[in-house]
Amino acid sequence: MKSTSQFLCGLAAALVVLVVSACSDSGVGERVLAARPEGGDFVLQSAAGPLDTKALRGNVLLVYFGYVNCPDICPVSMASGAAALNALTAEERAKTRMIMVSIDPERDTPARLKEYVAYFHPAMVGAVGTAAETAAIAKSFGVGYVRQATRPDGGYAVDHSSLTYVIGPDGKLADMLPLGVTSDKVVATVRKLL
Repeated sequence: MKSTSQFLCGLAAALVVLVVSACSDSGVGERVLAARPEGGDFVLQSAAGPLDTKALRGNVLLVYFGYVNCPDICPVSMASGAAALNALTAEERAKTRMIMVSIDPERDTPARLKEYVAYFHPAMVGAVGTAAETAAIAKSFGVGYVRQATRPDGGYAVDHSSLTYVIGPDGKLADMLPLGVTSDKVVATVRKLL
């Protein structure tokens, strides 16, 4: 029979696994890609009104797909993006936009997204669409996401891929940066395109 301390250690380990997997980098859509995705323009709602990527031609766009209630993957990616924005010169930053596209249109509103991304950097923009718009945009970028079952407390997680998509000034997908990429690499990628 296990001692109480062994039982508690086992329970603690199980809870850590559960918490970490709540918004895991499941790799859905990343590790199974047969070809590079096309990407493409989109129009979504931000707190400032419609966000149309065609209107942002001439800028480098860092596009990340995530959601406000994500406990781990999104904050890491947004913090990395913020560090990269801070490392750019003012002139470079003026030509660079980081956009978080919500994969949780059920809960994320333009106002909630604005508050969330502003926590990381005031120049970031959060945008959301309908479930159908989100699915179409995600498909064009090869983004995978799966809404998990609703928990008894009413909450749920959305497992999702974790790449940051770099769109060049011409509107074409130029690069895909993995989770954990250094801000130096993000900066170098942006500078190569400016």
